[in-house]
Amino acid sequence: MNRRYNQVAVLMGGPSKEYEISLRSGRAVAEALRAKEYVVQDVVMDSEELTVPAGVEAVFLTFHGTFGEDGTAQRLLEEKGIPYTGSGPKASRLSFDKQLSHEVLGHAGLPIPDHVFVTEAVPRAFPLPCVLKPLRQGSSLGVHLVFEEGQWAAAFAEAVSYDGVVLVEEYIPGHELTVGLVNGQALPVIEIIAPQGNFDYTAKYTKGKTSYICPAEIPDSWSDDCRKYALKAYEALGCEGMSRMDFRVTQAGRIVLLENNTIPGFTETSLLPKAAAAAGIPFPDLCDTIMQTAAIGKA
Repeated sequence: MNRRYNQVAVLMGGPSKEYEISLRSGRAVAEALRAKEYVVQDVVMDSEELTVPAGVEAVFLTFHGTFGEDGTAQRLLEEKGIPYTGSGPKASRLSFDKQLSHEVLGHAGLPIPDHVFVTEAVPRAFPLPCVLKPLRQGSSLGVHLVFEEGQWAAAFAEAVSYDGVVLVEEYIPGHELTVGLVNGQALPVIEIIAPQGNFDYTAKYTKGKTSYICPAEIPDSWSDDCRKYALKAYEALGCEGMSRMDFRVTQAGRIVLLENNTIPGFTETSLLPKAAAAAGIPFPDLCDTIMQTAAIGKA
């Protein structure tokens, strides 16, 4: 078989709060790669001690959250000279840190929400309703929708406990959309219909809790613009291999780019595999394509 890598490892787990989700992603990817006749080693980590078995030609990263998506694992693999999937250390760090990514995306002229970064709960200097997000977390950990004044203090206290800084941004009612990208190509747009419109950790990872429409049943112009913005953001942040961009679109058609995920989920409820399937790409083929993009010397 003529391909760059055959002896590979799938790295999963890690020291973040998304350990269990990473295991689910990693096991799914490992099974898919075996179906494509790779020789696969499952590497489960529970610390930042990154060890890759001898003989492995490249690794597929399925870490989520800190360590895996903030550029740390990528930097360690660069130092070891081991090819890996996804974005490099710099692009990962820019995407994972919401303050840095907002600066990059705003400078690139992309439509981002009105927002502030705060470290103190009082006084509240942002109009309601709003959304509170920890500076550096994934899977909607620590995210709160605040519609009433009485919800603010508890929501802020929980959000700030992660990183000491909270992104407070305008709440944008309307459609929740996402665009997956593989090797610089935008996949069909997915619409996410979550309970009470809140795509939180439970809604993301509980089978049957959330509905997904793919391709999204929205005007073609919205889909075209979301995919265009996703590609522009992918390039502005310096991403490689795979990514997933999240959007909100109002009923009036205002499109807002919320954030980028450099290592999207690969669980049975995850969005990138759903988008790939809608584009006619079976899950094993998706994992094979991403595995062959593994490289070193990334930004």
